[in-house]
Amino acid sequence: MDSEWKRFRDSPNSEELTRRSSFPDEVLERVLSLLNSHKDRSSVSLVCKDWYNAERWSRTHVFIGNCYSVSPEMVARRFPNIRSVTLKGKPRFSDFNLVPENWGADIHAWLVVFAVKYPFLEELRLKRMAVSDESLEFLSVSFPNFKSLSLLSCDGFSTNGLAAIATHCKNLTELDIQENGIDDRGGSWLSCFPESFTSLEVLNFANLASDVNFDVLERLVSRCKSLSVLKVNQSISLEQLQRLLAHAPQLTELGTGSFSQQLTVCQYEELETAFSNCKNIHTLSGLWDVKAIYLRTLYPACTNLTFLNLSYAALQGGELAKLLVHCPQLQRLWVLDTVEDKGLEAVGLNCPLLEELRVFPIDPFDDEIAHGVTEAGFIAVSNGCRRLHYVLYFCRQMTNAAVETVVRNCPNFTHFRLCIMIPGQPDYTTNETMDEAFGAVVKTCTKLQRLSVSGLLTDLTFEYIGKYAKNLETLSVAFAGSSDWGMQCVLEGCPKLRRLEIRDCPFGNKALLSGLEKYESMRSLWMSACNVTLNGCRALAREMPRLNVEVMKEDGSDESHADKVYVYRTVAGPRRDAPPSVLTL
Repeated sequence: MDSEWKRFRDSPNSEELTRRSSFPDEVLERVLSLLNSHKDRSSVSLVCKDWYNAERWSRTHVFIGNCYSVSPEMVARRFPNIRSVTLKGKPRFSDFNLVPENWGADIHAWLVVFAVKYPFLEELRLKRMAVSDESLEFLSVSFPNFKSLSLLSCDGFSTNGLAAIATHCKNLTELDIQENGIDDRGGSWLSCFPESFTSLEVLNFANLASDVNFDVLERLVSRCKSLSVLKVNQSISLEQLQRLLAHAPQLTELGTGSFSQQLTVCQYEELETAFSNCKNIHTLSGLWDVKAIYLRTLYPACTNLTFLNLSYAALQGGELAKLLVHCPQLQRLWVLDTVEDKGLEAVGLNCPLLEELRVFPIDPFDDEIAHGVTEAGFIAVSNGCRRLHYVLYFCRQMTNAAVETVVRNCPNFTHFRLCIMIPGQPDYTTNETMDEAFGAVVKTCTKLQRLSVSGLLTDLTFEYIGKYAKNLETLSVAFAGSSDWGMQCVLEGCPKLRRLEIRDCPFGNKALLSGLEKYESMRSLWMSACNVTLNGCRALAREMPRLNVEVMKEDGSDESHADKVYVYRTVAGPRRDAPPSVLTL
């Protein structure tokens, strides 16, 4: 759509064409309301002033990929009728403890503005934001029709904040709490839902650690007849799970608790019956501490599964193979590397519709670990799953030939994330670099949007990326490259690049400053443990005043060295809440 707009804008008759094609405002706003893509809506707003205003008034959802790229006041002025907000905060490397705990991204200032400008707000989705109990309580009392809260990888709040949401949000339909740094003060927050409350459709507290009051949970599930997503934590036993399923056979997504309780024959049969009655489940997760003997109870519910998340279930290859036989519709699969190559061979044999595979390490820091997956399992999956277009694959060894085979079998990859866990690991059969592996990826997979590279890599890999990866939007690099030239190749050659993440690479000031013309069209650049200096960062900030250049210093580091650099475009100017450890240029 962007290219069509540019051709239209540059036409000598564009003004006349705009006048002739004008619609009544209500018609145009109705048409635009059918556009779901935020990229398409942004493109539409550039056509002319009428379309800009129509898009402005008809938009009800806004996505903000960086909370410091714009201010809440600017958002409110631009879009007066927002009902739903998705907001992202800290850089992704905060997941790996590379960002100071008090870095920022506090939601409260946004909520204060929204309370005035969007009192009709219904939905809030936050990722990597700092959220306090006070903010959650403010949210719960400021928006009378609030319905949906999703917190992913956020921190700063406790179960007291969840209690406030449960107490005051009378119309709540979704409470989705995933992988947060939460102060878990017990499961009593569930009892704060009023006994008259029946509107819940999504409830996910899978990553909370404490026991919950099961009687309260059971009554809540039984009251909410529209509940379609239920993901419980590890404290819920198999016997309790059976009782929940009996109340909610309509579930479409289920996250189980612990799958290891000793069951009597009668309890086993009741659990199997409960799963048999759940005809609509398409997503299954949980299965903590799973015992193979109880996997059979799942078989009746596997017929329509499209997503199976086993990232908390340390299954062996044979156990996975028996389960997959019953999952003919599977499209997404997450597993631990305990399944080994044998388990991945079963994936290739039983999952012809598979589109996404993620293989996580059960212990990425144990170099002496005996099990794991290799290139053989990767090839086996590609042989049987020709629709595969998304892969995240953690392993300890790989070969150029294997990667070339995989992409030849599955040329439609849009996301290719290969993580060889030993830094600088070469092709273990030839001792050569892994340059040709990733060269094959970018040459073969012309639709590639996200790429993570690893292993022993020289600048040749980045030359390949710059030359062939014309649709690449996100690139993640670690322990790779030979010189500044590698990063320059990427910045000059990838026209759609939006996010570049680099750590422990030899790139320095020359590489950093080679992207002057690129950074304003990107969302962000992250560089840590590279050869960048404070003077280089200052030069970038001087040349590009519409960028925020942030340097995070570590205790005891060289004063002239920029330990961690985070660069992002903004229309809001420098932020004013940075801690002392973050230097904003």
